[in-house]
Amino acid sequence: MTEHLDVAKLQRRLAEFAAARNWQPFHTPKNLVSALSVEASELVEIFQWLTPEESARVMDDPETAHRVTDEVADVLAYLLQLCEVLGIDALAALDAKIDRNERRFPAP
Repeated sequence: MTEHLDVAKLQRRLAEFAAARNWQPFHTPKNLVSALSVEASELVEIFQWLTPEESARVMDDPETAHRVTDEVADVLAYLLQLCEVLGIDALAALDAKIDRNERRFPAP
């Protein structure tokens, strides 16, 4: 895709996709969090029995790389949908969390 992607544009696409299929009634915070957990678990499953060295090379195998990429996309999609439903600005939330972590864990 050559056009610039941003969080708001992706959230709109996800909302339009769900609306076209009448899925909005199912996109409650509880359901979205559950789906997010399932997708995160599917990502974990790929790495579950790999050594640290194997996990560092996971993207070297095209089939595994495709699976990882798809699961990352699924996790992000559900997270963005959850943020949309709850009115959370994901980038602002992350920025604020990094600020808090920098104060909490100062560099030596």
